[in-house]
Amino acid sequence: MIERYSRPQMKRIWSEKSKFDKWLQVEIAVCEAWAELGTIPQEAIPKIRKARYSLKRIDEVLKVTHHDMTAFLQSISESLGEESRFIHLGLTSSDIWDTALSLQMKEASKLLAQDIAGLIAVLEDKAIEHKQTIMMGRTHGVHAEPTTFGLKLALWVEEVKRNAARLAEAEEAISVGKISGAVGTYATVPPEVEEKACIKLGLAPAPISSQIIQRDRHAQFVTTLAIVASSLEKFATEIRSLQRTELLEAEEPFAAGQTGSSAMPHKRNPELCERICGLARLLRGNSVTSMENIALWHERDISHSSTERIILPDCCLVLDYILNIFTSVMTGLQVHPENMRHNLELTQGLVFSQRALIALIDKGLSRQEAYELVQRNAMKAWKQKTGFLNLLKADTKVTAQLSGSELEALFNYSYFIRHVDEVFERLGLTEKRKGKAGRGGDRHLSH
Repeated sequence: MIERYSRPQMKRIWSEKSKFDKWLQVEIAVCEAWAELGTIPQEAIPKIRKARYSLKRIDEVLKVTHHDMTAFLQSISESLGEESRFIHLGLTSSDIWDTALSLQMKEASKLLAQDIAGLIAVLEDKAIEHKQTIMMGRTHGVHAEPTTFGLKLALWVEEVKRNAARLAEAEEAISVGKISGAVGTYATVPPEVEEKACIKLGLAPAPISSQIIQRDRHAQFVTTLAIVASSLEKFATEIRSLQRTELLEAEEPFAAGQTGSSAMPHKRNPELCERICGLARLLRGNSVTSMENIALWHERDISHSSTERIILPDCCLVLDYILNIFTSVMTGLQVHPENMRHNLELTQGLVFSQRALIALIDKGLSRQEAYELVQRNAMKAWKQKTGFLNLLKADTKVTAQLSGSELEALFNYSYFIRHVDEVFERLGLTEKRKGKAGRGGDRHLSH
């Protein structure tokens, strides 16, 4: 099931091979920088560029050294011979580890940015398609006033766009390298080597570092992924609610042959959206770990390393996974305008209570007087399950202010969505597909 939604590229980025490839990439870039400064002979560089490692050999050495960097370096040295003395010159493990980790996070960020762009495109299309699809707006889970499904989706579009901007900022924060030696003093490797190596790697040199790149950068990255996941949970929670039997206004795709329950053949459960909600919690938990990694002893300790080996790959893999799940859900989302209309009319006109309130105030009543008049009839409509308009027409204190025709004119759904076009224009959401906007059309607007 995971393979269905995860992209192999993300898995590749966080593979052991990818990690060691990037370690080697950093080592070679540093050697090239040293050579440009004349410390390493230029004639050694062609052979150094052909350096290789063996995963099997690394595992063998690791059993002895219990240190992955020294095992890696030994494997490289065995592929080079005499030129191996130039590898890791003046460096500490974190110079390689942290710089390569930045390369992994940067590459993962670009994949996630593609996922987000794909989701935005799907949401925009759906928002435009349902711009005029009127439905009940709810607050506290209770009927409030009408809105449109398109407005709901347009709200999501803007949130996902903010998340795209957050991810771009986080990518910039972690796109730095560190080649500054044991405690960041450049005592054994000058700043020029760091600058040259980072340019070759497509990174900016960290303006200052200790033995590590500071972990507030990584925390910004992980917390950003957690925010994106939390937005997805918010959207998925809405679909789960709309898919409830009592509402059934929208539901996630249900394929031919799919089953929802081993016991109950009728079940069509929002299991994809539920999966998104569960995994979003995992990312939020990892974000706490990333923030706790910021505080280390002195110039560094290694307490952050063990957790990062888990949370960084997991966060990227999980977010890639749930972004693709939700994009698939929205692409195949089943929307039921007829049920939206049915639910809209469940309270027999109570959604127009504010319109009646304002109309009575406009006639000269105080807000308190008008509120009491409208609420009295609204509560009677609740209890007696009687049409709200008929109750207002039968109330002499109301009809002393508003005629029957004036009251009837208030009960018009189009009033609530008359600014929808303006909102969509503000958001830059235009009619991309002629004839698609407002599925169900104006038949949803009249009372």
